[in-house]
Amino acid sequence: MAKDIVLIPDDRPGMLARLGEAAEQANINIEGVAAFTGEGKGVVHVLVPDAEHALEALRAAGLDVRAARDVLVVDCPDEPGALGKICRRLADAGVNIQQAYLATQTRLVLAVDDPDTARNVLG
Repeated sequence: MAKDIVLIPDDRPGMLARLGEAAEQANINIEGVAAFTGEGKGVVHVLVPDAEHALEALRAAGLDVRAARDVLVVDCPDEPGALGKICRRLADAGVNIQQAYLATQTRLVLAVDDPDTARNVLG
């Protein structure tokens, strides 16, 4: 299962470069990323196929790793309305989306409060 790793770096130039370089040195493919900043800190979500290896490598590089969680990666067509349709199915099943970002134009990463129901709903 895909894992989303959360990092809380200082908001300064080079932090994403440092993340990318640490991943490269450890031969980790970053399959998706979302990064935001505010009040001097960043929040970075990184999608990786092997969380254990990634966690070790990122921590060894001195990055502030805060969490890792299982996430769903589902096909999301690159067309108007696709996101709404996927999210509506989950909402109608009572599943709350806690985090979402696109990993590519056709894959949507969702951290939800009920992964089993979400998997069943989305097939």
